[in-house]
Amino acid sequence: MGRRTTKIRVVVADDHSILRAGLRMLIKAESDMEVVGEAAEGREVEGVVRETKPDVLLLDITMPAGGGIKALEQVRRSSPQVRVLILTMHEDPAYLRSVLAAGASGYVLKRAVDADLLFAIRAVHRGGTFVDPSLAQTLLPQVGSAVATKGNLLSPRERQVLQLVAEGYTNQQIAERIFVGVKSVETYRARIGQKLTLNSRADFVRYALEAGLLTSEEVAQRMQSTMVQLKR
Repeated sequence: MGRRTTKIRVVVADDHSILRAGLRMLIKAESDMEVVGEAAEGREVEGVVRETKPDVLLLDITMPAGGGIKALEQVRRSSPQVRVLILTMHEDPAYLRSVLAAGASGYVLKRAVDADLLFAIRAVHRGGTFVDPSLAQTLLPQVGSAVATKGNLLSPRERQVLQLVAEGYTNQQIAERIFVGVKSVETYRARIGQKLTLNSRADFVRYALEAGLLTSEEVAQRMQSTMVQLKR
């Protein structure tokens, strides 16, 4: 008898029924994930999430009756364990920065190929962060004086931990890479958060990109590595 695996539970929130149906079929075809709920309006999202307890919420930004951004904020408050992946038509970097700041774990454009979306779902479920490759470069503005000054507050070890967190490594993986205990990694993360006013992994990613500690190419390489591990 083969080993039983737990499927990734996904809620799809989008006001277009045809798109929801397509996403449902796409996800259903994957052996490691399933759709456990759907929402067509922003005001429905939080209730569906609380009822179905998904691992990943696939959320559109532009939705009637409340909107996706408000729904994202509500879900982050009531169900912080749920990973939120934004699926949208908006290519404006302002939307990307807004949802990352609000706690989203990923951002995928609706024009993305199916393989990218499926990879993004798996990546955020495993604790990583996914940004559509076509938008990742927009998160690399010139480092301003404020960012540079705050970065000087970090020790070399803290900068290393910051970069590894932004790349998607877990505390355990970071501990193994830098040869310290998990408790030490947690302490480093807490110090970084206090010094730079960073809370979520999305905050770490955004800061690392803006400070030049992480490039879109490095993000892509890390995601590719994760994909290889998932296929094993």
